[in-house]
Order: sequence, then structure tokens, then C-alpha cells
Amino acid sequence: MEITTILWREWLFLKRRFWRVTFSQMVSPFLYFVTFGMGLGRMMDVGGRPYLYYLIPGLLSMTTMRNSYTSVSTRISVMRLHEKSFECYFYSPTRMYLLAAGHILAGALRGMYSGVFIVILGLVSGADLVLNGWLLTAVILNSLIFAALGFFAAMMIESHYDMNNFTNIVITPMSFLCGTFFSLDGIPQALKWVVDIMPLTHTTRLIREISFGDGVSFLSMGVSALFVALFTGCCVWSCYREAKA
Repeated sequence: MEITTILWREWLFLKRRFWRVTFSQMVSPFLYFVTFGMGLGRMMDVGGRPYLYYLIPGLLSMTTMRNSYTSVSTRISVMRLHEKSFECYFYSPTRMYLLAAGHILAGALRGMYSGVFIVILGLVSGADLVLNGWLLTAVILNSLIFAALGFFAAMMIESHYDMNNFTNIVITPMSFLCGTFFSLDGIPQALKWVVDIMPLTHTTRLIREISFGDGVSFLSMGVSALFVALFTGCCVWSCYREAKA
């Protein structure tokens, strides 16, 4: 019941602000698409493919990551720090694990919604992408990972300044270093070890391989599922921690 209530509330929020939310989610990926894809993308190839086609799966993973993370982290941090309304959950019979699950699912759905625009851009640009259930699974895992990370970060921070710092230190580097815009083959080995433990590296690899019809990396799929379980567990723990404080 708690999950459906949260999802229904998020649907009403989206319905009232549909065009504003949609436009805001389209602007950033469209700018990346035009700047890197249509600008630089016509001048180079990657792995025998036009760079524009290489870029689309990276944009899909980055866009779903950022929107899943932002939609949850912003909502929870505002409720905790500004409105002071999040603590109302603790005085109700709400079960903490369902509270966390509801917000994570709502954030993941928002992230997946933003990914639709990237797929449309890819199809319009002529990119020969493979669209199947494996790709959908990879996008779902990516969205769940970063929705959960956004929830956990918002539960642990103590100020909006800390939230901005977390985004700048964790999310922004992943956006650029995890294979979204360039191949990781040429980076120094020490940096590659660091990048290989980041969740976006695995989901980007999954999304790109599936989109190109190169098969499925079940290692990356399993690692991504472990990240979902780990971050979700941290979210549930943070809810119980906040309730006891």
C-alpha cells in the first residue's frame, strides 16, 4: 500500500508539471547529442561505427542515471531539510522498507521516462540500435541503482551544501569517466581500476553491448544487480536510523 501511495503521488506531481518536467529532461541530453554527436560525431569513428552511434548508448545510461538520482535526492532532501515533512512517515504505521522501495521505484521510473527521449534521438539519427528485453533490463538496473543512491545520499546529508558536494564528487565524475563519451581502453591502468568499480561503468557497458547486438555481459549484469541490492539495503537502514534518531 505504501509503495502504490508513493507512486500515485509522484504520478500526480508529474501530471501537474508534465511539460515542465519533460522539457527539463530533454534539454541536457539534446545539447550533448548536438554538441558531441552531430558536431564531433561526424568527424570520427569508434570501433568502426560513427561516433554519433557510439554516443547514443552512453547518453542513455548517463541520462537515466542523472534523472533517477536527481528526482529522488532532490525530493527527499527538501522533505527532510526544508519542509521538515519527512519525519511524518515515522509517526505513521509506514514500514520503512516499503517507504524506501516506493521512492526508489518512483525515481527509477522518472529516469526511465527520460531515457525514452534518448532512444527517440537514436532512432531519428539513424543509429542501428538493438531494442530488446535485455536492453530494458539494463536500463531498469541503471535507474534503480541511482534512484537508490539518491535516496541514501539524501538521507545521510545534513545540508543542501552537502548534497551539492556529493553530486559534484560522486555523480559528475561518473558521468564523464565511465565510458559514456569515450572508450576506456586508452586510459591509464590505475584510473581504469577505479573506474571499473563504479556502477555506471557496468551499466554503460551493458547498454552499449546490447544496443550494438554484441551480446550480454552477465558479469556486468550481476554486478549491477548487486549494486541495486546494496544501495537498497543502505536506504532501508538509513530510514530505520532516521526513525530512531
